Amino acid sequence: MRRPRLPDPAALARFYQALLGGEINRPDRWTLDADWMTLHPPGGPVLAFQRAADHRPPRWPDPDHPQQLHLDLGVPDLDAAERDALAAGARLLDPGPPGRGWRVYADPAGHPFCLVRQASA
Repeated sequence: MRRPRLPDPAALARFYQALLGGEINRPDRWTLDADWMTLHPPGGPVLAFQRAADHRPPRWPDPDHPQQLHLDLGVPDLDAAERDALAAGARLLDPGPPGRGWRVYADPAGHPFCLVRQASA
């Protein structure tokens, strides 16, 4: 019998910290342990990562293995952000055609997210 993959909340928190910055497990209203981690990005919402014993990684864009969340992260330089995301452990899922302003990636637990080029002000 194949053992299910359990996403590591600490690894996911560190992955998103590498992309967004912020503080992991800031003492506040959250109960924190090895199964529940938080990331407090600067000026943004708190992200929480919980271990799921029966975790089935999404297979984007397959609806039989649906997304459990999807973040669109605005970035000023898509190529630089891609290098950072890949170095942090992301996988490129859809580079899109040349010149498209967004690309799709998977985080280490398989959740898809997009890096989206921000419009110049």
